[in-house]
Amino acid sequence: MQNGGGAFLIPYLIVLLLVGRPLYYLEMVMGQFASRGCIKVFDVAPLMRGVGVGQTLALLLILGYYAAVLSVSVRYFVASFGSPLAWARCEPDWSGCVDSEFKGRVQNASLRPSAEYYFNRTVLHNFWTVEDGVGVPDWKLAVCLLFCWMCITGILIKGIRSSGKASYFLAIFPYVILLVLLVRTCTLEGADQGILYLMKPQWEKLIDVQVWYAAVTQCFFSLTISLGSVIVFASYNSFTNNIYRDAMIISWLDTFTSIVSGIVVFGIVGNIAHITGNRVEDMQLQGPQLTFITYPDAIAKFDAAQNVFAVLFFLMFFLLGLGSNTGIVTTIVTAVRDRFPQLPNWKVVISIAIYGFCCGLVYITPGGLHVLDVVDKYGVTLTTLTLVMLEIVTFCWMYGVEQIGHDIQLMLSRRTGVFWRVCWSFVTFGIIAVIWVFSFIQYTPLPVPLGMTVFGWCLYAFVISQVAIWAVYALCERKEEKLLDRLKAACQPTSDWGPENSTVRSQYRSERSKRLEENRAQSVGVGKCVLRKMCNTFVQK
Repeated sequence: MQNGGGAFLIPYLIVLLLVGRPLYYLEMVMGQFASRGCIKVFDVAPLMRGVGVGQTLALLLILGYYAAVLSVSVRYFVASFGSPLAWARCEPDWSGCVDSEFKGRVQNASLRPSAEYYFNRTVLHNFWTVEDGVGVPDWKLAVCLLFCWMCITGILIKGIRSSGKASYFLAIFPYVILLVLLVRTCTLEGADQGILYLMKPQWEKLIDVQVWYAAVTQCFFSLTISLGSVIVFASYNSFTNNIYRDAMIISWLDTFTSIVSGIVVFGIVGNIAHITGNRVEDMQLQGPQLTFITYPDAIAKFDAAQNVFAVLFFLMFFLLGLGSNTGIVTTIVTAVRDRFPQLPNWKVVISIAIYGFCCGLVYITPGGLHVLDVVDKYGVTLTTLTLVMLEIVTFCWMYGVEQIGHDIQLMLSRRTGVFWRVCWSFVTFGIIAVIWVFSFIQYTPLPVPLGMTVFGWCLYAFVISQVAIWAVYALCERKEEKLLDRLKAACQPTSDWGPENSTVRSQYRSERSKRLEENRAQSVGVGKCVLRKMCNTFVQK
């Protein structure tokens, strides 16, 4: 909605093909090959270990608000048992309101659906500005937030195996509800205009860097790349697991899911626009509003079983959020226990849950959505865009695309295609770098007080500074006398880097040593070595 509907869809699909899928496959390869978490995987080049630390800190920031948004779905889930639905009809003091259950057409285009009033006034008690502070957390949402963290803790207290078993239900059930909503949405009057707005390209928008920026960030969050989660879950795979197949299935299924959910959302927005006499492009809905206004509005228009579908939908939303949250917590737990293996799993999980609950209280205040926007933009989106470039530099330029190809050959007994090598070598990095540069050139601050903007930049600086801090630490650990020698050594894998199985690791080290000797015989220059790793793309020896 922010980026012109169909104008966003084309960049999103292009970015998914040239950035999302290559990075997703790359992170799966590195995680499965070394069986290490998102920080220890940077043993491949200790100088860059701060990238993994920064990604973990970004996940901690996401953890603070993700469960808070999930708590709102629990609030709606409880309200779904009431009859009529709490958001289906206007309250007497909601001026300019039209019942969400109304299926006709009103003449006044300034009217807004009751689902919107319910979200803003009853659930969040929204502040439109935060000049005087963010307010006090709503006690009902605080109880819902506590319930969410109790569920997450209960799932993960026994470790990742319990999370994996829960994922079967958490992943499959939502598709049933989504397909039901898709069928219902397509029958709503005016839905065709909303869906057309989603599918119709606006070619002039393709030169807007902000649209591409939004596409990259959406791709990152949709596939959870550049946040360490993919690396962590892949690290639990068996060494010969067919991750190429997994990466293709997941990335294409993710695309399908995004398009289907997009059709549902824009169909409902089209219906709301039809009823209120607005144009689709004039509907100013974004962020959490799209979930907590458009979907409830559609359910309120169901001819029968409104409560049943409301309960199922918000149960679906809760399960999806629960799955995502367990993934985030698992990534952080793995990072902590890789560093401090003596800590019991349950203590780490409970500590993270307490942190997440305390942070989440900020986001369920009347001004919480403004705080969420600041943390998301500066502490998460900008940082992940920066860190993913450094991740590519580490894996593809320092370690080398050629070496990654040999690792895949060792794991899967398959050669790496030219498409993947070209993307890993320069295409993916180039696209992200251009968008990153223009995001600063065309920077516009959020409409929040200056203090909150400064706080956002401090978050960005703190996360990114981890790269420099851990690089200095890695150099200080080295025993070489000259700084250049220390730098070279810190860019090389640690002595224990490689597959977890000792036999396979011996084979890997033997083959790698042989290739390194051949390369030294050809050239000893650092610059030429890096250039060869970058550009040895079209031929895999």
